[in-house]
Amino acid sequence: MPTAESPIANQTWMWSGQAINYQQMGETGPALVLLHGFGASVGHWRKNIPALAENHRVFALDLLGFGKSAKPTPGEPLPYDFDTWGAQVVDFVKEIVQEPAFLVGNSIGGVVALEAAVMFPDQSRGVVLVDCALRQISDRKLHAQPPMRRLGRPLLKKVLRNRALVHWLFRQIARPERIRTVLRTAYGNPEAVTDELIELLLKPAREPGAADVFWAFINNFDGPLPEDLLPQLTCPALILWGTADPWEPIALGRELANFPAVEAFIPLEGAGHCPQDEIPEVVNRHLQTWVARHTVATLVSPSTCS
Repeated sequence: MPTAESPIANQTWMWSGQAINYQQMGETGPALVLLHGFGASVGHWRKNIPALAENHRVFALDLLGFGKSAKPTPGEPLPYDFDTWGAQVVDFVKEIVQEPAFLVGNSIGGVVALEAAVMFPDQSRGVVLVDCALRQISDRKLHAQPPMRRLGRPLLKKVLRNRALVHWLFRQIARPERIRTVLRTAYGNPEAVTDELIELLLKPAREPGAADVFWAFINNFDGPLPEDLLPQLTCPALILWGTADPWEPIALGRELANFPAVEAFIPLEGAGHCPQDEIPEVVNRHLQTWVARHTVATLVSPSTCS
């Protein structure tokens, strides 16, 4: 099992002319592809990969623009949006995993997992959403926002289009003390916010191009919502949600359980926005149980999702 002295090795995959970082562990069992949230990387799954690899082939992928993956100028050649990341995951499953996989995503990684599963259903055995991003900044959700936010949206967009200003803002955020404050807000258990975690998030932020990725993403006011993608899903879905998530409230997350593809919605007591890092043993157990059930079901009676 990897330790701080022998971490999981990073590997490089060339996609659309860009160097993409990923990690792989485990030789047998069903394939899992783990997808991080905004500003995170494969390292956010460091507490999950070894345990899951005991009976799965586990892959963790840095989305374009994040972690150790390339950070080209936005639009040169690809935009930083869910179509790009969904296509990246689809091609990763085809070329590297080489068999249909269970896609597991935290935060925006959940939307990416849904996008990939809808793009290429034959490659997706199931989708697990861990505190999926609800994308409340979307223009299509503006009607549900308070009146002042609705009135201020044009000004907000104008400010965020200012590249130099957003680069300055990024530099203010990408500091250890600021990251620590943000994470202590997002995590249900402040003790899980360690120096290791802060450095894990800060290291990619110091790379050339990171500020442009931030600028491009926060200007994305359109694109798919989970409620757009879930009705199109042809494979089963599981939803895990921290009850103390301040960014994506569980009350709103529960609404996603109404879609037919969702088999279960499991609240994770006391966890915040990143349960896979806060309570990895609990998340690992739910993943192993759910994947095992669907693997057995597939062996007994093959489904259209595998």
